[in-house]
Amino acid sequence: MLSKNKRRLLAAALAIFAVSLLDCKAQFKEEAFSQKYNDDQANQKDTTDKNSIFSFKKYWGALGHKNEMDVTTAFCGSTVLVGGMQIYNRDYWKLPIVYGGIAAGVGSGIWFNSQGRHDTAAWCFAGAGLVYWGTLMDGVINFIPDDWPQPGKAPLYSLLLPGLGQIYNHEIWKLPIYYGIMLGGLDYYFMFKKNFERFRTIYNNQDTTYFPLETSKYYKNLYRRYRDYALLVVFAGYFLQAIDANVFAYMHNFEVTEDLTMDISPTIIAPNTDYAMAPSYSPALGLSIGFRF
Repeated sequence: MLSKNKRRLLAAALAIFAVSLLDCKAQFKEEAFSQKYNDDQANQKDTTDKNSIFSFKKYWGALGHKNEMDVTTAFCGSTVLVGGMQIYNRDYWKLPIVYGGIAAGVGSGIWFNSQGRHDTAAWCFAGAGLVYWGTLMDGVINFIPDDWPQPGKAPLYSLLLPGLGQIYNHEIWKLPIYYGIMLGGLDYYFMFKKNFERFRTIYNNQDTTYFPLETSKYYKNLYRRYRDYALLVVFAGYFLQAIDANVFAYMHNFEVTEDLTMDISPTIIAPNTDYAMAPSYSPALGLSIGFRF
């Protein structure tokens, strides 16, 4: 146990140390936020525009062909303004097909639904969704410029059709990995969903023929949790393959020199005795490892 005086000294030392940390932190923050790296307002505005995720002004200007925009901005805008990428790509002849297909699908679906033909209506709505999906895919494929590879295109391909970004990056060998994750998770999802519904029905009907109610409730909650986990695996695989497509599209032009060498040689390690309490240290033998890249 520490004596009373030692505890007081320790508390005072800790207090001084804490105050010094706070002082350093405050100085760092003050300098970081007060320092001006660029006083030119025009340059600051340029930087803000480049770092913004989506700019309506830039988007509308690009649709009027007054300026250019990247494929991500065009895609985000086209998810709301259908046909925006076709306008930017100057594929105006495709617009009647796009709007006509979506209008026909939605209109037919509404009419069949009012007639009580819900299955037919569902197919009509699915057709309209397919036209919408095809519009986005067409816009990404024909986006100008079409040089390869474009890191912005790769993740959009993967979001629209899983694995297409890997094909775009010429990494087809990754398809079995990601499809294995997603299809495996989907298979487990349907299996757990079926068991969850089975035990839920047994529990809701108060059926004790084969299981007590507590057992039915336990398995109902268990399979519901497993079903949700399986769905998370599907979404994780989906987003992971999109991230993978983006990262490796960026790294495609990353050059690594072939002159990679590693040298290992014996060496003598001379200890630094400047601050040693006693000069009793002697040199030692060791290995020197050097990398060149």
